[in-house]
Amino acid sequence: MKARSLQRVSFSLSMTSAPILPASAVLRPLIRHFIIAEQAQAAQYKVFPSAHLVVGFQYSGHISIIDGNNSQRLSTAGITGLTDKPKTFAASAGTGTVLVYFSETGLSFFTKCLASELFGQSIGLDQVFDAQKVCILEEKLGNASDTAERIRVVEQFFLSLLRDIQQDSLILEAVKRIYCANGNIRINELQEQLFISARAFEKRFKKLVGISPKKFATIVRFNQVLGDLNTGKSLTEICYENNFFDQAHFIHSFKQFTGESPGQLEKGNK
Repeated sequence: MKARSLQRVSFSLSMTSAPILPASAVLRPLIRHFIIAEQAQAAQYKVFPSAHLVVGFQYSGHISIIDGNNSQRLSTAGITGLTDKPKTFAASAGTGTVLVYFSETGLSFFTKCLASELFGQSIGLDQVFDAQKVCILEEKLGNASDTAERIRVVEQFFLSLLRDIQQDSLILEAVKRIYCANGNIRINELQEQLFISARAFEKRFKKLVGISPKKFATIVRFNQVLGDLNTGKSLTEICYENNFFDQAHFIHSFKQFTGESPGQLEKGNK
């Protein structure tokens, strides 16, 4: 059975910019990129788990999070932590958003709030950063005339929040090795290679990244699977290339992250 092309975010926006790198060299190790997303028509969309915390600023329209039959309108400036389950959102017509994708350990350079405290949450940005600065930023975004100005405003906001702390080189190395292995790595062996106890390793990793190293590795592997699905490989090939025990284990893991089996998601994208 061949797998059809699938997307990490299963929705179609009227206009989504290519990733925009920070202009500031200081921010580049901390913020991966910005994206401008605009929605002409009202629409629902599903977001799959990824390895990055995301901040969103709506400069027009609004977004709600959908949970079954319940809908909760989100703050126009908010942050979404890492999660191991899919989330469904609804955008009103005419919604415009600046999305900020942090690096794996980037959040700690802007706030004392631990990444682990945001797991599974989508909350107002004023609960994490200085409320007055957030308010001023939103006003400036509302007055901005184009994408370049919006990105400049957001960069200035994060530059104003920078904290004078050091990168945790051990956790950065752990993240690098997990990516190099596409998530297919034994965490106990990784911890031993880095000469740190299991307890200390998990505590430091969870504090900065937001989840345990084991869960982070499973999310990295899941995103590798999504990438493989876009290549046209068969599900059997993808299953064994990503070191799943069997197809039942593969399908169970896939459903945890998407809410659907690979076959169901494939049909939904036709």
